[in-house]
Amino acid sequence: MDEQQQQRRVVVAGASGFVGRYLQDAFRAEGYRVVTVGRTGDAVWGNTLRIRELVDGADLVVNMAGKSVNCRYGRRNRAEIVRSRVDTTLELAEAIRTAEQPPPLWLNASTATIYRHADDRPQDEATGELGEGFSVSVARAWEDALFAADLPGTRRVALRMAIVFGDGSALLPLLRLAQAGLGGPQVDGPWFPTRARLAAGTYHHDRHTHGRQRFSWVHIDDVLGAIRFIRDHEDIDGAVNVTSPEPSDNRTVMATLREAVGRRFGLPTWRWMLELGSFAIRTETELVLKSRWVVPTRLTEAGYVFRYPHLGGALAGIIAERRQRRD
Repeated sequence: MDEQQQQRRVVVAGASGFVGRYLQDAFRAEGYRVVTVGRTGDAVWGNTLRIRELVDGADLVVNMAGKSVNCRYGRRNRAEIVRSRVDTTLELAEAIRTAEQPPPLWLNASTATIYRHADDRPQDEATGELGEGFSVSVARAWEDALFAADLPGTRRVALRMAIVFGDGSALLPLLRLAQAGLGGPQVDGPWFPTRARLAAGTYHHDRHTHGRQRFSWVHIDDVLGAIRFIRDHEDIDGAVNVTSPEPSDNRTVMATLREAVGRRFGLPTWRWMLELGSFAIRTETELVLKSRWVVPTRLTEAGYVFRYPHLGGALAGIIAERRQRRD
């Protein structure tokens, strides 16, 4: 048997995004042979036969495919957000189902946004309550696509990930706000429930959070750490929250960012300002106004120790890394 046949193989789908690129580098450094599925790569979406060849005999499949939700939720974007998650997951399921040697583990991205707006108590895998609206419906359909098929030889895990922090992640727009003097809290308030947004399920109500909406997050190193931990603990399957065990809130996150970039003050932004601004930059206010209070009970009870449990240390490390790269 030659070296390539002996080498462990991981399939990374959705490999072009921030998390996908990070995982590729990490798995290669660990000694895996990494093959990719996406719009480009070793196989492309739609070529199920080629995808089946890649997953057949693989040690691990990780799927991070999905259009960014940092966009306006118009009809076309809503359709693509759903399609890019559900159809790709269904295609992987079919490839694995028909493989002669199916992979023992399939980890599929999901989202902590599946839980309701929560400012009263944390949401975990056992007692958390699923929410409503467009984003939650996408998350439900995504996980249904993962678990629907009969795949007796493959353990499946839905990674309910919070906002991922790292150099190049969703953290960068928040850093820019802080550097520009706009790093105050984002405050909910009244706005017009238009017929289109109500029909689409994209309208969210004024929740009077005063910038105290909970903010669940996870460092990119702990996304990798959780994946490795799940890989090595064969009793873990189903939905797993991948979030820091110490969630913060919006005011604290923005204050910590201001401190990290040396800005003493940051102007708050109210919902009417956010609605106008989000329209201008083609995104949605839900991304900063929904209270996501999610905790990783299954991981912590199984013994996973987070490398970055605290917000301050995580942000300081990322910003120091950015400065080091610039220097």
